[in-house]
Amino acid sequence: QVQLVESGGGLVQTGGSLRLLCAVSGGTFTSYALGWFRQVPGKERDFVAAITWSGTNTYYADSVKGRFTISRDNAGNTVHLEMRSLKPEDTAVYYCAANEWSVPNELRLAVSWGQGTQVTVSS
Repeated sequence: QVQLVESGGGLVQTGGSLRLLCAVSGGTFTSYALGWFRQVPGKERDFVAAITWSGTNTYYADSVKGRFTISRDNAGNTVHLEMRSLKPEDTAVYYCAANEWSVPNELRLAVSWGQGTQVTVSS
């Protein structure tokens, strides 16, 4: 049973940066494609970014392209989300997701979840 633990969230001003980390355990790390989603209260969880098993290919929501970068460390069993030029609309709880068989670039493809980390961008 894979376990995902997010960290790195916090409060940042508009235009600032944050780096989220998701530590993955309980399985073979390279067996999982990984992704990040975010959710605000009262709304559906939205796709943010995803990365393939080897890290060769990445996928992004249009709203974060050019500002966010997903990467993975297959030696350290972690996946990162580097967030730059943050905007108030990026405020959300950010969740790490995993799937052995498909890249989790849609909500229905996210099989395993972490507990989330809060990101708040002040204006």
